Amino acid sequence: MVNNFSQAEAVELCYENMNGSCIKTPYSPGPRAILYAVLGFGAVLAVFGNLLVMIAILHFKQLHTPTNFLIVLLACADFLVGVTVMPFSTVRSVESCWYFGDSYCKFHTCFDTSFCFASLFHLCCISVDRYIAVTDPLTYPTKFTVSVSGICIVLSWFFSVTYSFLIFYTGANKEGIEELVALTCVGGCQAPLNQNWVLLCFLLFFLPTVAMVFIYSKIFLVAKHQARKIESTASQAQSSSESYKERVAKRERKAAKTLGIAMASFLVSWLPYIIDAVIDAYVNFITPPYVYEILVWCVYYNSATNPFIYAFFYPWFRKAMKLIVIGKVLRGDSSTTNLFSEEVETD
Repeated sequence: MVNNFSQAEAVELCYENMNGSCIKTPYSPGPRAILYAVLGFGAVLAVFGNLLVMIAILHFKQLHTPTNFLIVLLACADFLVGVTVMPFSTVRSVESCWYFGDSYCKFHTCFDTSFCFASLFHLCCISVDRYIAVTDPLTYPTKFTVSVSGICIVLSWFFSVTYSFLIFYTGANKEGIEELVALTCVGGCQAPLNQNWVLLCFLLFFLPTVAMVFIYSKIFLVAKHQARKIESTASQAQSSSESYKERVAKRERKAAKTLGIAMASFLVSWLPYIIDAVIDAYVNFITPPYVYEILVWCVYYNSATNPFIYAFFYPWFRKAMKLIVIGKVLRGDSSTTNLFSEEVETD
């Protein structure tokens, strides 16, 4: 009996004086500090890394291309995840409680879903852009213009925001699962999807994903064919200098490879979470909270990875980043700086 009483005393609640409060999972000071450091570091990387991408592309006129405008909005979505989602999720994950009110819980969920789906749709548009650029690099500028890029951006954000607020802000996602206490206790902020909505969410993720995998497969087949053709040309008398078409083709293939890696990173981060969400909806949400948090943070950390991918593969981004960090962008003529060299173009 004394044992039972001590166990009851050991249980901590998110809100001690409130009925129906969620149970708190406390951490000892050491692991708690480590978790705050690791999760907080992810938020800082997402904010400042993507801010650098946005400043670089918007400031330097040489980078004002349809593809880069899509990359800017992709970085913007990841930046907003770092600002409006990750800091609050850090507290929720470490404290295992939500202390920011029910209203912001709804907005937090809507922001989370909106920005993540916007990233997915932007990646899908970028894959189409890269396909046209690689398969027909010389006429590409007349096919994928700034106007076409703008339409892709508007549609991506419109569908993402509409879907998220329609489902999560109205509470339609919880219809039929209100009786599950673990999801409705006071002090929690989860976004479960019932069986109907989880299928729609899966399709919204699955269809663009399949399209991107198919498009990038075609891109790399074309790139392989082009590389072989260039090699055979180089073995002939004209090998001393590459034609303009060959240099353009090389540059476009390199851009496609880099953005393909960004897409692969997105899918690796998202797939476990999406699969778990679908399974969970049909087995009464039995995923342990710590597993759920790990899957969610895999998704969040993806928002911090793209700037590192660009920095690793794009010399122009490294040069732009250096100019931003040392403050040279404050000069009046810095926007016209040449970020490309012949070496960069022909890599």
